[in-house]
Amino acid sequence: MKSKATTVTAYLASLPADRRAGIEAVRKAIRRNLDRAYEECMLYGMIGYVVPHRVWPRGYHCDPAKPLMMAALASQKNCLTVYLMSVYGNAAERAWFQKAWAKTGKKLDMGGACVRFKTAEHAALDVIGEAIRRTPAKAFVERYVKTLASTGRGPDGKKLAAGTRKGSAAPAEKKVARRAARPRPASKRRKERLIP
Repeated sequence: MKSKATTVTAYLASLPADRRAGIEAVRKAIRRNLDRAYEECMLYGMIGYVVPHRVWPRGYHCDPAKPLMMAALASQKNCLTVYLMSVYGNAAERAWFQKAWAKTGKKLDMGGACVRFKTAEHAALDVIGEAIRRTPAKAFVERYVKTLASTGRGPDGKKLAAGTRKGSAAPAEKKVARRAARPRPASKRRKERLIP
């Protein structure tokens, strides 16, 4: 269910206690493994984990005003859901994820990018955390640019001129993507990342 909450705190407060406990458990696993270049925010009515505009100024190519989302967490009508764009967009990561989840003995209910579960006890929290850890912002942006290029589009989502479909970022995009790998002191991080 899409929430109208504008902050993560308000979103959590709007949930029934049992749903809140499940979301908070998964959120803790995500945040514990999240690269510092990402930020937590509300996006599309869910808790989003995004590459902010300060790291990737182009944003999401379909709506450049929005940051590029790598993961999201939501309480839906019949389940809790975590969305993992890094697993959705990468066959090798998806294969690793499915194999790692199977080793836990827990049932995997997975769509394209979404992993559904009733409670945190039904989720393989360590596997979700590891999927997040395996996807630093720099690598996610580079993969995103390469995926766009493979479809004949540049980092802005616009069609490339004939003969430029190489699957790699232009030098300016590589420079921007490198920013994601730079460590930022805690005092420079935005308040959204520091939400309890």
